[in-house]
Amino acid sequence: MDPDSLQLGTEHLWNWLVRLLSKDSEWLNAKVKFFLPKMDLCSGDKAQDATQGVILQLRRLHAQGRATWQAFIHCVCMELDVPLDLEVPLLSTWGHGVAFPSQLEASEESQPASQLQHGLKRPYQSCGSSPRPKQCKKQQLELAQRYLKLLKTSTQQRYGSKIPGPGQPLAFHQAYIPPILQWSRTPTPFRTQEGMAPGDPKAEDGADVSIRDLFSTRADKGPRVTVLLGKAGMGKTTLAHRLCQRWADGQLDRFQALFLFEFRQLNLITRLLTLPQLLFDLYLSPEAGSDLVFQYLEENANGVLLIFDGLDQALHPRSSRGQAGPEDPSPALDLFSSLCRGTLLPGCWVLATSRPGKLPNCLPTEAARVHMWGFDRPRVEEYVGRFFPDQPGQEAALAELRGSRHLQSLCAVPALCQVTCLCLLRLLPGSPPGQSAALLPTVTQNYVQMLSTLGPRGYLPPEALLELSEVALIGLQTGKVIFSVGDIRPPTMAFAAALSLLTSFCICTGPGHRDTGYAFTHLSLQEFFAALYLMTSPKVDGNALASHITLSSRWVLRTKARPGLLDHLPTFLAGLASRACRPFLSLVAQRDEMWVSARQAVVMQALRKLAARRLTGPKIVALCHCVGETQEPELASLMAQSLPCHLSFHNFPLTYADLAALTSILVHRNAPIHLDFEGCPLEPHCPEALVGCEQVENLSFKSRKCGDAFAEALSRSLPTMGSLKKLGLAGSKITAQGISHLVQALRLCPQLEEVSFQDNQLKDWAVLNIVEVLPCLPQLRKLDLSRNNVSVSTLLCLTKVAVECPTVRTLQVREADLIFLLSPPTKTAAELQGAPDLQGNAGQREEAQSRSLTLRLQQCELRFHEAQGLIAQLQEGPRLDEVDLSGNQLDNEGCRLMAEAASQLHIARSLDLSDNGLSVDGVYCVLSAVSMCRTLAELHISLLHKTVVFTFAPEQEEQKGSWDRTVLPVSLTCQMPSELPPRPAAIRLTHCGLQAKHLEQLCRALRGSCHLGQLDFSGNALGDEGVAQLAQLLPGLGALQSLDLSENGLSLDAVFMLTPCFSTLPWLLHLDISSDSQRVVLRGDRRGRDRWTGGSLPDFPAGAQSSAFHQRCVPRSLCLRQCQLEPLSLACLCETLKKCPGPLEVKLSCEVLSDQSLETLLHHLARLPQLSLLQLSQTRLSPKSPLLLADFFSLCPRVQKVDLRSLCHVTLHFRSSEEPEGKCCGFTGCGLSQEHVEPLCWLLSKCEDLNELDLSANMLGDDGLRCLLECLPQLPVSGSLDLSHNSISLESVLGLVKILPSCPRVQEASVNLGSEQSFWIHFSRQEKARKTLRLSQCNFGPEHVSRLATGLNQALKLTALTLTRCCLGLEQLTRLLSLLRWPVGLFSLRVEEPWVGTAGVLALLEVCTQASGNITEISISETQQQFSLQLEFPHQENPEAVALRLAHCDLGTHHNLLVWQLMETCARLQQLSLSQVNLCDTSSLLLQNLLPSLSELKTFRLTSSCVSSEGLAHLISGLSHCHHLEELDLSNNPFVEKDTEALMTVLEGMCWLKRLDLSHLPLGSSALALLTQGLSHMSVLQSLRLSRNGICDVGCLQLLEALRAASSLKELGPRPSGNPKMGCEIVGCSKRDSGQTPGRTSWKQKTRVGSPHLRRAEGPASVLSHNQIRDFGAQHLAAILPALPELRKIDLSGNGIGPAGGVLLVESLALCKHLEELMLGYNGLGDVTALRLAQRLPHHLRVLHLPSSGLSLEGALLLSQALDGRPYVEEISLAVNSLATGVPHFHQGLPLLRQIDLVSCEIDNHAAKPLAASLVLCPALEEVLLSWNLLGDEAAAELARVLPRMSRLKKMDLEKNQITACGAWLLVEGLAQGSGIQVIRLWNNPISPDVAQHLQSEEPRLDFAFFDKQPQPPRGS
Repeated sequence: MDPDSLQLGTEHLWNWLVRLLSKDSEWLNAKVKFFLPKMDLCSGDKAQDATQGVILQLRRLHAQGRATWQAFIHCVCMELDVPLDLEVPLLSTWGHGVAFPSQLEASEESQPASQLQHGLKRPYQSCGSSPRPKQCKKQQLELAQRYLKLLKTSTQQRYGSKIPGPGQPLAFHQAYIPPILQWSRTPTPFRTQEGMAPGDPKAEDGADVSIRDLFSTRADKGPRVTVLLGKAGMGKTTLAHRLCQRWADGQLDRFQALFLFEFRQLNLITRLLTLPQLLFDLYLSPEAGSDLVFQYLEENANGVLLIFDGLDQALHPRSSRGQAGPEDPSPALDLFSSLCRGTLLPGCWVLATSRPGKLPNCLPTEAARVHMWGFDRPRVEEYVGRFFPDQPGQEAALAELRGSRHLQSLCAVPALCQVTCLCLLRLLPGSPPGQSAALLPTVTQNYVQMLSTLGPRGYLPPEALLELSEVALIGLQTGKVIFSVGDIRPPTMAFAAALSLLTSFCICTGPGHRDTGYAFTHLSLQEFFAALYLMTSPKVDGNALASHITLSSRWVLRTKARPGLLDHLPTFLAGLASRACRPFLSLVAQRDEMWVSARQAVVMQALRKLAARRLTGPKIVALCHCVGETQEPELASLMAQSLPCHLSFHNFPLTYADLAALTSILVHRNAPIHLDFEGCPLEPHCPEALVGCEQVENLSFKSRKCGDAFAEALSRSLPTMGSLKKLGLAGSKITAQGISHLVQALRLCPQLEEVSFQDNQLKDWAVLNIVEVLPCLPQLRKLDLSRNNVSVSTLLCLTKVAVECPTVRTLQVREADLIFLLSPPTKTAAELQGAPDLQGNAGQREEAQSRSLTLRLQQCELRFHEAQGLIAQLQEGPRLDEVDLSGNQLDNEGCRLMAEAASQLHIARSLDLSDNGLSVDGVYCVLSAVSMCRTLAELHISLLHKTVVFTFAPEQEEQKGSWDRTVLPVSLTCQMPSELPPRPAAIRLTHCGLQAKHLEQLCRALRGSCHLGQLDFSGNALGDEGVAQLAQLLPGLGALQSLDLSENGLSLDAVFMLTPCFSTLPWLLHLDISSDSQRVVLRGDRRGRDRWTGGSLPDFPAGAQSSAFHQRCVPRSLCLRQCQLEPLSLACLCETLKKCPGPLEVKLSCEVLSDQSLETLLHHLARLPQLSLLQLSQTRLSPKSPLLLADFFSLCPRVQKVDLRSLCHVTLHFRSSEEPEGKCCGFTGCGLSQEHVEPLCWLLSKCEDLNELDLSANMLGDDGLRCLLECLPQLPVSGSLDLSHNSISLESVLGLVKILPSCPRVQEASVNLGSEQSFWIHFSRQEKARKTLRLSQCNFGPEHVSRLATGLNQALKLTALTLTRCCLGLEQLTRLLSLLRWPVGLFSLRVEEPWVGTAGVLALLEVCTQASGNITEISISETQQQFSLQLEFPHQENPEAVALRLAHCDLGTHHNLLVWQLMETCARLQQLSLSQVNLCDTSSLLLQNLLPSLSELKTFRLTSSCVSSEGLAHLISGLSHCHHLEELDLSNNPFVEKDTEALMTVLEGMCWLKRLDLSHLPLGSSALALLTQGLSHMSVLQSLRLSRNGICDVGCLQLLEALRAASSLKELGPRPSGNPKMGCEIVGCSKRDSGQTPGRTSWKQKTRVGSPHLRRAEGPASVLSHNQIRDFGAQHLAAILPALPELRKIDLSGNGIGPAGGVLLVESLALCKHLEELMLGYNGLGDVTALRLAQRLPHHLRVLHLPSSGLSLEGALLLSQALDGRPYVEEISLAVNSLATGVPHFHQGLPLLRQIDLVSCEIDNHAAKPLAASLVLCPALEEVLLSWNLLGDEAAAELARVLPRMSRLKKMDLEKNQITACGAWLLVEGLAQGSGIQVIRLWNNPISPDVAQHLQSEEPRLDFAFFDKQPQPPRGS
């Protein structure tokens, strides 16, 4: 196109554009206002017509630049009705910058400059750059008034137009609803001139405030700063602009000037500014005299208000310089800081708005803070009503709103409320009721719907949406919220302007530099578009998308300096991930929905990961918003189930929308949840979001921001929360008005269990209003009203409520605490309604009588008159459990009044009157008042500590009833008298300043008490004078239990005054005095319970306790510790003790006791016939003291034991006439050396019947020991001599061997020179023919062997020598045997050395060849490393052996020579025992040649050994010639069946065999046939053992046929053993065997050495034990038993025998008259067999073992009746049977019973009494096994009761029972009565380790360990 045509075309377009815009001037004005935000549209020529006005506006738009003009052309084409034929050339000509209209270019220069700038602003002039001129005040005032008028006029013009002004919010000119403002912190009270008095409740934190209240505080000095805090969308910016408008309209007349700054614009200014430049250059410049105007503003700063919007968006930090002055340029934030701190414009008002966060440090701490909340329901409805212009639209919108709770939560945020109304405005006309709300389910979909609503003709161009979204995201990522015209393409700008998505305003980047800025109408809209870009842009991959799904911590009140711009981005991403948004996303992305769903899946997956995590409170709230936006029930359920059961929110703001989002998630939760809000600023109406939330079980709020509005909202929610059990509202500002709402709501919540209104500053009326609701809450357990304002009169009203309300159990008031504790009634409401009135009243009376009330009114300022009223209330009330009135002001009269009323009030536990001003005179009154109170247990008064406490015991009826119900000894209840005596009371008057002059009056008051038990006068000032007076007054006080006179300034003379009380006071048994601690205590019989510190134990009445434990005569004792014991004092003390009745124990302790004092003491002790014990503990004695004590035996014949340890501890026991003679003497660790031996032995030689002498741990050495051994014949020792740990060497051992012949009474000597260092010599009363010497770890060298042999040859009466680890090698042993030569007799030698296990049988037999005498016994055990020989002297030849030896005279080989030598030395060998050896072929060949020559061999044992087949053949060959064998033991050898068959051939010729043991050998049919054939020839067989041989019922039949001829058979049972504990192995059993239920742990699972059910390792077996003969074999066995009349033992354990076979066996065993041991355990015999056995029990039965036999209660009772009175029974085992109460019940007893085994028999407390009674009737009982049962404390009490009577009991096993610390302590008390028991096992009982340790320290014989420890001897033994 040529230039002329182009010119003509543009003129045509220009004329058409002018005509078009002239028709719509309002649209043109709006666009000019948008693109030229600072332009004053009213400043042009008023006379111009419309056409000229349009031309003028177009010229202004063109003047802004090409980009603005292009964007305007796009708006024209997009928004106005432009024909298509004109739209195309319009866009192609001017829309893309091809040309400009010449009409605009021609007249650009002619426009006045005033029209291009702000409407009223003059050309730029810099302020503050030149010095201020001196002008008069008048001129200054005129200039200032002109500027202030200009400022107000400018503001009026800015906000006066209906078109939104520059920078104004989109909804500014729509309906404005005042926000909810709430004080967060107020620095000063309100001004009274504003209509409020100082201290008005509205001035407090949490009070609601109006806009006027923001500027009503009074601050005389310093800045007046207010910070307005609110979340995004709450209307902070709108409020800031509204303040400007109201000021311009004259409503804020207190301010002359108002300036509004936005930090988002100030962020664009990078240069430094002064305050005048900030005010004048950036806001509005004066016409002239800027310096004078600023000076005026400074002088009138109290009338200046500066508003800073968006403090949280301040980007530039403060400078590091100091405070700036008016002339100092600074960053904008520094200027703001100086204004706040008053260094600039002091006295001005500053208002800043900010999102919640950590505010900048520039704010002063005294700045007031106001929270800005969203809309509550009335405000939402008002906003909706104003938004819709017509009545039908209003009604329809309100109907939609009221019908949707979700819509209400959206509208709670003002910004979202506007968006929602915009959407409803479009949706309502064409939608049915309720449908519109369904289209707006989330915030995100609201924005989507808004775009559709605002779009022209409903069309949304995807390219413009995507481009605008990209701009939004880039801005958020770079922190940019203001965009320039170059940041947005013109088409996109036109699109955003057409939909009002952007707002424009003038921005100033510096003085004289202005531009137009654009921003999204709201930050959340920018976040929405950013999320839209992330979801739809192909440039963003999945990983980048997922990285934006994060949750910020948002601990905004503590850490975060400024909230981020991307905080809500995850929420919008989650919203766009909803299925409902797929079409919209597909439209924007221009992709199919499959691509969109993949993008959405990325977001959903990220949310699922977050939902499964443990998050903090702020993150949980943020995630709730995200999950709610997705509308995915599965995701909501996942998050709901992942939430912890206790959800806490601390110190961050929460709105209604936050709680609504949380509630929407909780709806999907199955389990209950606890919500705790502490320190969180809460929106007043936010509790309404919890309406209908059934998942909340505990709900707690603690915040000063909660007021009456909050309480009212909460009251609307509470009745709808049916699962709520605990409600807490603490630390709030609720008044009586709010409480009234809550009380009404509480009446509708009968399910509540706990309610807390603490720390709410409630007044009396409100508290009384709350407690009135108690009867309406039947399930309530606690009501907490602590830290409120309650008066004394109201307190008495509360006590009346506590007395009358039947559910109140405790009222506790202490200073600020006020708590009601309640318990639900026992009868249900339905029962009470169904009962008649009369029955209902009776039920209420019964309830009142049955309940007990605890009343604690501490520090409540109660006086005498209040006490009177309180007593009157309590007398009409229920039983009182505890009354605590401590810390009040009752004084003496009030305390007396309460003490008198105590007996009438029926207090069960205690009455506390401490700290009530009681004096000494009041003490007399109190004692007199309670003297006849029968329930008083203790009265403790301490005037120093202000303590007055009455403790009461249950009344007689209750006490008797409690004894009937107690779990403690059932036997005690049987011994209770019909009327219990009153319990002795304890009176403790400690630290009361009592003196001797007070005693007479005190005793007069105490004498009236009819049951005084304990009296405590400790901590007073009685002195010796008072003690003397008290000794005279004590008989008049009756029988006390104790008297404490500690800390009374007593001297030793007081002891001499008190000791005569032993004879004048029958109750006095113990006098305990300690000089250092000033302890003086007189007491009667004390139980160990007094020493118990681990917890309280039951108190037994004195009579019941005595009968329960059968207490013996308790000796009287005097304990005098840490006193100076001089001879004169000791003499005086003993003189005062002469009249004391006995028995008497004296225990003394002092630092040093001289020899003279010791002699004096011993001299006088001999004259005290009643003395039974003297102890000197922790007292240093001289080295001479052992001699003095040794001489005491001759000085006092009554002394039975003298024990001196470490020269510090002395114990002297004195014999009574009933006790047997036999004296003990011990001087251990006393430093005795050689010089002391002779005088000590000389003194001890005068002692008659010295049983034990202990000289261990001294310094005798070899010389001292030699001297002692020389004196040994003169010592009259008849028991034992202990010389351990005396530094002896091997020389002393050899000397002992040498000295033995001269000591005829020595029975045994034992020496160990190892680390144990033991040396014992045991004596007998008469000369013994046999002596034993045991030497261990003596390290004999070659040079010592000959000396040892010489000594042994001289000790002709020494019959046994044991050498254990004495370094005696094979060579030395050979030499020792060769040197041993006795004239005549037997000598046994046992060697235990490591080399024995490796030397081999051949080498050991070779040693035997060197023996000088005949060897009669050889025993070898390689595993036990033992080699034993028995020698007979002199050596004699056996003729048969000589003949055999001559037959083997071929000595060509060493083997033949060895055989020949063994034939000589072993010619008289009678026993050869090889156990656990490895028998090589050479050894077996040796035995093959040797055995035929042993004509006197009677016993051959080869057990548990390894023999090859060849060696076995040699052995069989040798045994085949031993026809005279009487015992053959081949058990436990690992032979195969073939080897066993070969062995059986040996038996054919052994006709004299008496004992045969083939246990654990495989007996097949062939072997069994050979065995049967061999048994048929054994007519003298007495014992046969075939355990675990695999014999079945058929094999049993064959075997039994062979036994018919064995009429002499005596033993079908275990091998006899002297020690049942030796050689044990653990046996397990299955649940089937033990009879245990699957839920109960078997006792067998605890495997330990020493358990009761242990089997001997050698295999103590029976003829058929642990085989499988079953009933068939038992039937045939029963048939032959009558043919065995001599049978004494039979063991058929574990043979699968049932009731049928058991009955037949029992019938047959009845014919075995000599049967002594019967073992039938681990068979299913049942009660049928037990019944028949009870009827046929053998008369001589000693052992009965029936473990795991299927017995029950009936069978056990029948057996116990049959066993009762049997004279020979020694062992009974009924373990692992379900006996329960069927434990043995004996009436006659078993005199010889040693062990009873009842392990795992399900025995409980009900069987405890008969069991204990039965045990007492068995005087020889040594071991009781009751582990793995159900015994509790009652059983422990019964066992403790009988322990003192079981004198021979050594062990009681109570493992794995239900005994607690109480029961264990009862056992301790039982042991203290003199039991000889060594150990009580208590492992795995419910006793804590600390308590167990304490118990074990008190009684070492209690064993709580897993494994058995060494039994402890009884104390004092």
